[in-house]
Amino acid sequence: MARFLVRRVLLGVLVLFLVVTLVFALFYVYPSDVARNLAGRQATPETIALIKARLGLDQPIYVQYGRYIVNLLHGNLGYDYYHSVPVTQIIATALPKTLSIALGASVIWLVLGVLNGVVSAVRPRSVADRTLTVFSLFFYSLPTFVLGLTLLYFFYFKLTLAGITFFPPGGYVALADDPFTWFRSLILPWLTLALVQAALYTRLTRGSLLDVLGEDYIRTARSKGLGERRVVYRHGLRSALTPIVTQFGIDLGVLVGGVVVTESVFGIDGMGYEAVRAINDQNSPVIIGVVIVAAGAVVVANIVVDMLYAVLDPRVRLN
Repeated sequence: MARFLVRRVLLGVLVLFLVVTLVFALFYVYPSDVARNLAGRQATPETIALIKARLGLDQPIYVQYGRYIVNLLHGNLGYDYYHSVPVTQIIATALPKTLSIALGASVIWLVLGVLNGVVSAVRPRSVADRTLTVFSLFFYSLPTFVLGLTLLYFFYFKLTLAGITFFPPGGYVALADDPFTWFRSLILPWLTLALVQAALYTRLTRGSLLDVLGEDYIRTARSKGLGERRVVYRHGLRSALTPIVTQFGIDLGVLVGGVVVTESVFGIDGMGYEAVRAINDQNSPVIIGVVIVAAGAVVVANIVVDMLYAVLDPRVRLN
C-alpha cells in the first residue's frame, strides 16, 4: 500500500510540475512584452521597468524559469501590481471563504446524495425511487444562479418582510470573528451548491449500488442468511462508493479553485470572485496564482481519493 501511495504522490507532483511549466510558458514565454502583460493595462513605464528588474526578464529564459520555480517552492506566487500587494495575500484572504462554501456544501450534498441513492437503489421503481428521481432531475437541471436567487427571495426577502431576519442577504463573516454569523451567512450558499450536486450523487449512487447488488457475492451473502441491511450497507455500499469517491474528489478539488456563480450571487469575494476580477482587469499575476492553487487543490484531492481507494477496495492494497 505504501508503494501505491508513493506512486500516486509522485504522479501528482508530476502533474503539478506540468501545470506550473505550462503556466510559465503561457505568461512568461509566449507574450511579446512579459513585463507589460504582468503589470496590467494601466501600468506606468516605471512599473514595467521595476518588473523587468525584479523578475530578471533580461536574463535567459532558463534562468527565469529556475527563479520562477524557486519562488513557487518558497510560497511566492508573485506580486499584484494593480493593487500593490503580494498574490499570496489576496489568495490567503479569498481561500478561506471559498473553502467554507465548498467544504460545507460538499458534506451536505454527499450525505443527501448517498442516502437518496441508497433508498432509490434498494427500492427500484418504487414511489420513493421515482420521487427522488424527479427531485434529482429538477435540481440538476436548475442553473445555480437561479436556485441561489430563488433561495434569497424566499429565505431572505420574504422572511424579512414577515419579520424573520435569520438569513443575511449575502456577504461573509469569518469563522474566527463570529461562528454563529458565519454559519448563518453560509446556509444559503451551501444549499445552493449542495442541492444541485446532490442530484448528481443520487443518480451516481443509485446506478453504482444497483450494479453491485446484482453481483454474485451479494447473492452469496444473502443465501447465507445475512440481514438485508448488513448486505446493503456493509457489503454493497462499500464497493459502490468507489466511483462516488472519485467524483467527489474531482468536484471538491475544482470547487477550491472558485465557486464563481455562488460567490457572485451571495456577494462573497472568494477565489472565483478574485479570478473573474483578475481576468477582467487582465491582472496576470493573480490569474497565475489562482491557477496554481486550483491545480494544487485538484492534485491533493485526487491523492486523498487514491488513499480512500485503498481503504474501500482491498484489491488496491494487494496491487
